[in-house]
Amino acid sequence: MPDLPRGSEAPRSSFVTVLAWIFIVLAGFTTFISVLQNIMINTMFPLDQLRTARASEPAMPPFFDFMFDNMRLFFFAMLVVSAVTCASAIGLLLRKNWARLVFIAILALGIAWNLGGLVLQQIMIDSMMKFPMTAGKSVPADFEAGMHGMMIAIRVFSAVFALGFSVLYGWLIKRLISPSIVAEFR
Repeated sequence: MPDLPRGSEAPRSSFVTVLAWIFIVLAGFTTFISVLQNIMINTMFPLDQLRTARASEPAMPPFFDFMFDNMRLFFFAMLVVSAVTCASAIGLLLRKNWARLVFIAILALGIAWNLGGLVLQQIMIDSMMKFPMTAGKSVPADFEAGMHGMMIAIRVFSAVFALGFSVLYGWLIKRLISPSIVAEFR
């Protein structure tokens, strides 16, 4: 980066400012909701009693068991990610380099999350289709065909959604590491 005269700064791009404000609003709202969810899950849900009640039910697919057993951890992790995203978005607005680097890491995590979630969703849908939702009951053929069609629609929509956000996050990372944007940060 070329040396700038004393008292002058690199020009601030509207890209970084708009990106920061968008994520301040979204991450601030998400953090608020995550705080409420964590309060609710830790005070209103007697997980020990739910585990006991669930033990008498038919076996669930393994992923559902994992999510149920780690529900509190999952909600807490979402709170941490939301709060870190909000803090880094504020730092991005202030043109702090640490915030740019953290924000890039969060976007990369978002890409991994979307692609991993896409794979996980396929596994979950397959396990749900094998799980006897209607054990011992006769199911009309049109209902079964409708469920199959709905599952295909969910898979296609989810794939488009996950790939679209992954491409968007990749583009944002590319912009945030471009020399003109890096020059704005100290």
